[in-house]
Amino acid sequence: MDQIALISDIHGNMPALEAALADIAARGIARIICLGDLVGKGPGPAEVIDRVRTACEAVVPGNWDVSMAMPQEQAHGLWQQSQLLPDQLDYLAGLPYCVDMTISGRRMRLFHASAVSVFHRVNRKASKAERLAMFDNTAATGVPQDGATPDVVGYGDIHLSYLRTLERPDTPTGGLTLFNTGSIGIPYDGIPQASYCIVEGIIGADQPSPLGIQFVRVPYDVEEAVRLARDSDMPDAELYILEIMTARVHK
Repeated sequence: MDQIALISDIHGNMPALEAALADIAARGIARIICLGDLVGKGPGPAEVIDRVRTACEAVVPGNWDVSMAMPQEQAHGLWQQSQLLPDQLDYLAGLPYCVDMTISGRRMRLFHASAVSVFHRVNRKASKAERLAMFDNTAATGVPQDGATPDVVGYGDIHLSYLRTLERPDTPTGGLTLFNTGSIGIPYDGIPQASYCIVEGIIGADQPSPLGIQFVRVPYDVEEAVRLARDSDMPDAELYILEIMTARVHK
């Protein structure tokens, strides 16, 4: 069986990213895909970009990543943008919207937030119609030559891991699977540990076979992440610190 680690929403938190990558390596997993938001919120956007570029075989952009190519008005956005070199900004701007692959007889699509836009949020308690729309082919995702839609969709953005199944008899397995990886850098479920997913199956197989999705939590040195934030001149550092210490969203 093949294994792929899916990481997302790192948000400049290098201690959390390094802990997750060490855990992935310890499991012998060589394939890693990142579902966006490398930057924003935390003090290490440039370092995270460089590490992800070397560690991941594929990366899709998050809303924060896309916004780095846009004019910034708020102090925090300006600071994040100022930390990045021109080639890092070009790297973020050139990322593909989604990754499509076949695994264990299913079409799997991976993106940051939704099939519509990196700025279109689909919450864990979204309606069935909103969840089904995650499987659509759109202008953002593109349409495969055969016009087929995915059977499995994984995403990030909301910082909350979950898995839902949806019945649909016309699929090879009789249903759809929607899951969220959670966040490496700033989970919002009250557990201050990095969150990522492992997908296990046979990559490239057209015939249905077993497929597994595992959620992993990795403790990391939160105090070191706090120190890095306080040692930086990052605006809103205390808000970021509060979020990584409590693993809750604060505004």
